[in-house]
Amino acid sequence: MASKILQVKNRNRSDIVFNIFLYGIAILLLIVCFYPMYFVLIASFSDPKAVAGGQVLFLPVNISLEGYQVLLGYKQIWACYGNTIFYTLAGTLMVLLVNIPAGYALSRKELVGKGFIMTLFIIPMFFSGGLIPTYMLISSLRLVDTIWVMIIPGAVITYYVIVSRTFFQNSVPEEIWEAAQLDGCSYKFYFMRVVLPLSKAIIAVITLWSAVGIWNSYFQALIYIRNPDLQPLQILLRNILITSKEMAKMTEGTGMAEEKLRMTELLKYCTIVVSSAPILCLYPFVQKYFNQGVMIGSVKG
Repeated sequence: MASKILQVKNRNRSDIVFNIFLYGIAILLLIVCFYPMYFVLIASFSDPKAVAGGQVLFLPVNISLEGYQVLLGYKQIWACYGNTIFYTLAGTLMVLLVNIPAGYALSRKELVGKGFIMTLFIIPMFFSGGLIPTYMLISSLRLVDTIWVMIIPGAVITYYVIVSRTFFQNSVPEEIWEAAQLDGCSYKFYFMRVVLPLSKAIIAVITLWSAVGIWNSYFQALIYIRNPDLQPLQILLRNILITSKEMAKMTEGTGMAEEKLRMTELLKYCTIVVSSAPILCLYPFVQKYFNQGVMIGSVKG
């Protein structure tokens, strides 16, 4: 009896040590992931000289809003912010309207030729026509320098189709469709009234992925949009940083050079905060679905 009690105590001690080890690793990983974001935030409120000198570690030094005042002082930034919000909302809605129904259709056993259709989806996932042919196609469709060039070309994403198809195959029981058929339910009614309410997890995950991708996208706008009134926020922030660096180079050797370099460094951190804040605010609301979505994508259907 005494030996059994001793074994239980030893087991409890080993469990406690193991749990402490796991929590220590988790806290370390949290610090590694969180600190860079925190550093960018406090650096955007600090003196660039203090940042360059390594004085900024855990708290801002010589707190100032000068960088944000200069950045938000650009008149065009609010229009570009509005453009980015519109592109993100409209683009994400388009992605959901296209990829969710496509994934559901490909999940149905009775779909004729779904293997061939899936092949047509997968081929562009690995092989692209290249930048020049794509530009010629976009130009021939008269999408260059329009708002639709940020929405329509990226509407179909094969990975989202595969993930949604796998979700419908594994998470929506076939017995529900059989019961719906007995009640005279059509495919359209079944998809709208039964499948979609059961698919909140995959819809939330694809919404997050799509919104983050569109919000951070700048290359597409860089290639296809020339009108400043249609440019997204990322392009404007990029132009501001490039202009600041060029002005610093032009004034090199003068008394203004140091001030320009200081402002360029300050703007660099401020632009990261301004461009990332909305997505960081959105993430907590859909974070509980994120891990589930990653697991869905890891299952082969």
